[in-house]
Amino acid sequence: MLTMVLPKLVSFEGAGRRSASVAERNVTALRSAYWVVMLGGFLEPVLYLFSIGVGVGALIGDIELPGGRLVTYTEFVAPAMLASSAMSGALSETTFNFFGKMKFMRLYDGMLATPIRPFEIALGELAWAMIRGNIYSVAFLAIMVAMDLTTPLRALAAFPATVLVGFAFGALGMMTSTVIRSWQDFDLIGAGQFALFLFSGTFVPATGYPLVLRWLVELSPLYRSVDLIRGISLGSVGWPQLIDVLYLLALFAVGLTIAGHRMTKLLCK
Repeated sequence: MLTMVLPKLVSFEGAGRRSASVAERNVTALRSAYWVVMLGGFLEPVLYLFSIGVGVGALIGDIELPGGRLVTYTEFVAPAMLASSAMSGALSETTFNFFGKMKFMRLYDGMLATPIRPFEIALGELAWAMIRGNIYSVAFLAIMVAMDLTTPLRALAAFPATVLVGFAFGALGMMTSTVIRSWQDFDLIGAGQFALFLFSGTFVPATGYPLVLRWLVELSPLYRSVDLIRGISLGSVGWPQLIDVLYLLALFAVGLTIAGHRMTKLLCK
């Protein structure tokens, strides 16, 4: 099915084609109930946007950005919900689902009977996670444009940023899944993800925290994601966004490298 989506636009050869086959397998294995799961993952940030961004925002009023510019609270929260949506879509596939396929379904053991290598499996699974994350991002950007929270051109510019966020968190989630040993460890992953969601400049500017906590907040991957997308969405792009891009690229490279190494160690015993 993936080859039907991208019939002749891209020529997959060698490692790229084998990785694409992994993503194609996930598309082919879709069931109708899975789309309900995807719908739930998309609705969560949308509900936060309307309940907190619009509802609570009516009580809070305007928010002052670091440069002194005033924006409505809804405009402030919406890019953070977009970044959270990209994070959730990527992590959902590369943690719980990836762990189940590798440790319990033993799906990848069968794949290794073919010429595919563990690192190519990791790339294929990451590509599939990005398909899910990008669906979330496109739909959410459409909502932001419809609510006049950003312009169509800024929304188009923000989409590649959400793709980068998804790749970074997808690699991070995959790396984590190769380290954990049981389903109980997902409680820690869920707690960490929720903490990032609450304390990454999503609902309150980082400047509102005490200095020590502010540095911790600004070091978190979701904060760098929120800062990048918020800067593009509000048209206030500067050197901080360059730092965000470099941070996320480094996270992606490190996460994918460790995940590929760990998969080789676990699957090729």
